[in-house]
Amino acid sequence: MGKDKLRRFAEISTFENVLQLTEGHALKGNWNANHFQNNHPLVLELACGKGEYAVEMAQFFPGKNFIGIDYKGNRIWRGAKTALEENVTNVAFLRIQIEQILEYFEPKEVSEIWITFPDPQPQLGREKKRLTSPRFLVNYRHILQPKGFIHLKTDNDELYAYTLEKIAEHHLKLHIATNDLYHSDHVNEILSIKTYYEKKYLQNNKNINYLKFSFD
Repeated sequence: MGKDKLRRFAEISTFENVLQLTEGHALKGNWNANHFQNNHPLVLELACGKGEYAVEMAQFFPGKNFIGIDYKGNRIWRGAKTALEENVTNVAFLRIQIEQILEYFEPKEVSEIWITFPDPQPQLGREKKRLTSPRFLVNYRHILQPKGFIHLKTDNDELYAYTLEKIAEHHLKLHIATNDLYHSDHVNEILSIKTYYEKKYLQNNKNINYLKFSFD
């Protein structure tokens, strides 16, 4: 591991807006009361990477609380540091494996989920690792409030098609589906937030896919 990565890992352990691994267990069911100290809706960004989406959404919506979740601490460092520097207090970061999400959130604790440019796991036999696979959807249903939305933004056409299939197979409610977000009528200020990776895709004229769906 490079010196810069080691420095970032050491630094995030001192950040008040970052919880790593088992540190988040004590907040299960009490994120708003014990961390954010309010009763605002709780929104998750899964596979948050550098945390751009979580931080910018928190700035757009001061009446909501946001948690960016990823396992790579050197990436989380960027979003967490930006939030501290800009005094964005309604965003936090949780460094865990997303497979373990039920250990950190109570049933119906979360109002909304964003999945922004996750690893599409294109290799044969790795479908179960996709963040919109049935095993993950079961967990999302458990922690989401009734009528809570799930949003997926991805450059990967296969992941977009796969997720559409799962929505249909599991009889989920599809609200928006577009395979070319920036040439659709659905784009708005929030959907126009661009991650580090999305900017690269757009420079190469890659279409951006977007889905919004719910369990009821």
